[in-house]
Amino acid sequence: MRGRLNGDYQELQKVFLIMVDMVLVNLSYLLAYSFRFNFNIPRLELIKYSKDALIITIIYISIFTLIKLYKNLWIYASIDEFMLVIASCIAASLLSMLYGFTIGQRLPITVSVLSGVMSVLLIGGFRMSFRIIGRYSESREKAGYKKPKKVMIIGAGNAGTMIVKEMKSCSSVNYTPIAFIDDDKYKLGTFILGVKVLGNREDIVKISKDLKVDEIFIAIPSIDSKNKKQLIDICKETGCKVKLIPGIYEIIDGKVSLSKMREVNFEDLLGREQVKLDMKGIKDYITGKVVMVTGGGGSIGSELCRQIVKFKPKSLVILDNYENNEYVLQQEFRRKGVKQDIKYVIASVRDKKKLESIFSLYNPEIVFHAAAHKHVPLMEENPSEAIKNNIFGTLNLALCADKFKVKRFVMISTDKAVNPTNIMGATKRVCEMIVQSIDKKSSTQFVAVRFGNVLGSNGSVVPLFIEQIKMGGPVTVTHKDINRFFMTIPEAAQLVLQAAAFAKGGEIFVLDMDKPVKIYDLACDLIRLSGYTPNVDIDIKFIGLRPGEKLYEEILTEEEGLNETPHNKIFVGKPTFEDFDSLTKKINEFKEILEEDDREKIISKLEELVPTYTRFEVVLEELAADNCI
Repeated sequence: MRGRLNGDYQELQKVFLIMVDMVLVNLSYLLAYSFRFNFNIPRLELIKYSKDALIITIIYISIFTLIKLYKNLWIYASIDEFMLVIASCIAASLLSMLYGFTIGQRLPITVSVLSGVMSVLLIGGFRMSFRIIGRYSESREKAGYKKPKKVMIIGAGNAGTMIVKEMKSCSSVNYTPIAFIDDDKYKLGTFILGVKVLGNREDIVKISKDLKVDEIFIAIPSIDSKNKKQLIDICKETGCKVKLIPGIYEIIDGKVSLSKMREVNFEDLLGREQVKLDMKGIKDYITGKVVMVTGGGGSIGSELCRQIVKFKPKSLVILDNYENNEYVLQQEFRRKGVKQDIKYVIASVRDKKKLESIFSLYNPEIVFHAAAHKHVPLMEENPSEAIKNNIFGTLNLALCADKFKVKRFVMISTDKAVNPTNIMGATKRVCEMIVQSIDKKSSTQFVAVRFGNVLGSNGSVVPLFIEQIKMGGPVTVTHKDINRFFMTIPEAAQLVLQAAAFAKGGEIFVLDMDKPVKIYDLACDLIRLSGYTPNVDIDIKFIGLRPGEKLYEEILTEEEGLNETPHNKIFVGKPTFEDFDSLTKKINEFKEILEEDDREKIISKLEELVPTYTRFEVVLEELAADNCI
């Protein structure tokens, strides 16, 4: 296909050059006549030339064809090619004179000589222009010149005006603003800094295509999540790269600039409204208390810590077994000038003796338990580590919380604990059972909070897709129909704090995750927002379900039911397990199995503990039977 296109292009170029040469040959003779007769050519001479013009033109084109002037790439022409042009023109001029002598109707000698000279200048000069343009383009590229990108600005307000002003005043900015879009009908047709307001949001797709827009800037810092999502959805249809201005506070501070523009991320696409918190309810149970967060250096744990310090606890104990995460968080709090009393403790929840000494030292009143192994495929390969960390870690912490009279214990769970098809989800279900059952015999209020995937957490799919897009693809999706619930890390952390305020003991709080998102659609959106076309510029490759992976996640088991809470994004399921003694007995039976590190025995024991757990191999067989994979 590409070879045929190249051949067609060469043929078109040849036809174009022949037509130009025909014009230039005759122009050479007319100029020669003009010079010979002082720009007052006798009518008889013009009649004589018109009779010979066709033959003379054919002679020139024939000579040019024989010498292969139409096969050269003139953008790369050297002195040799230009010598051929001179020789061709001289030869054609001499043959034309010979033709005139032969038929007895020769043109004036001076006209023949001058036309030869003019043809060299015009035909050679025309071809030389290709070389000059080529050299000029090369020099601009070497100097770092890039063609300015054509930009459409959505929002003809203060922010949009500031952006355009910077584009026009800064020579190093490689953008050309070509259109404003604004829903205010009174601005339609007006000019702002020389840029016209061409339409409203309904015109975005048409205008971007008509004007061949390269990038779209959404410059409305006060826009709400719903409208932002609508605008981004429209912009996705244009195929343009889309950028956003951050927020209204930059406007207040007068800090709007091109450098503040950021890429659209998937949080923008989700269009989640900001969580409204019952600040008093959270403040009542956190302010002035000693709060501990396990897994405090992780994605959820660290965000919980950021939110908790806003409510001024007496002290915050951040516990994690990974020192780098704690160090990063410590530096962040120092940089932000956080004044709270914060203890950074390196310890593992597996180490019960260490936990007891920590509880004895700090006497935490509130515990948020976010420490867990969460990567599904890795836990499929390392089931004993999932048991040790998730199940025994949670049991150790729960026993410490009970022993040291902690007032409230909140465990972070996952939707993968519902009818689990993987070891990680099954272990988290056991953790929920620990929390629900120990609550029945303890003075501590034990609760769990369950939610789905959080965007931007360590190992989540969005950073992976973005990295794959930056590398030119392919973007890898496990199955075209797979979907997941998503929320942002701050949203999840805020709702966890809010749910804990409603705790009475034994509940499993379920966060409203809105509608599930198809991972394939997510990949397409991220590719489009990067200015590419899915499966054209960046391929999407299906690699099959990973070990332990479900096609669809659930948020509740059938028996849990779902009741409302005072917060519209938090629901509560009924406790379904209460026998702590029998549970701990079965959990302790794991110890001997873990010594053997026998995978089959570990999985069999999990099946005994969690009746709703289904092995991944069985799930695969069922999907294959249903022709889903």
